[in-house]
Amino acid sequence: MSVRSDRASGLIRKEIALMLLGGEIHDPRLSGVISITDVEMSRDLQYATIFFTMYGGEPENGLEGLSRASGFIRRQLGRRLKMRRVPELRFKVDGSMVQGEKIDRLLNSIDIPPVEE
Repeated sequence: MSVRSDRASGLIRKEIALMLLGGEIHDPRLSGVISITDVEMSRDLQYATIFFTMYGGEPENGLEGLSRASGFIRRQLGRRLKMRRVPELRFKVDGSMVQGEKIDRLLNSIDIPPVEE
């Protein structure tokens, strides 16, 4: 990634997180705690893929709620950030947390005898 896309993704991540924390996005599907885990920008900065995790709610509902609010979020980003063009937003559930939990459970289920010296 370029410095420009890294900077843009960081700013977008921060601003969307602030919107969520500040309660600016009103949608009953966003009832859980949502964490923005990553933002990936396209090379031309036309598209931003926002990855998120959701605690205390269904991720599919969170995806619907965020996708529905994408126009509002994009307008707010346009007001807050000094970008020539605000990218089109795409939201995706970050599955890495779920994968990590599965791996932890598997590792914890393995019965390994202690090593004797």
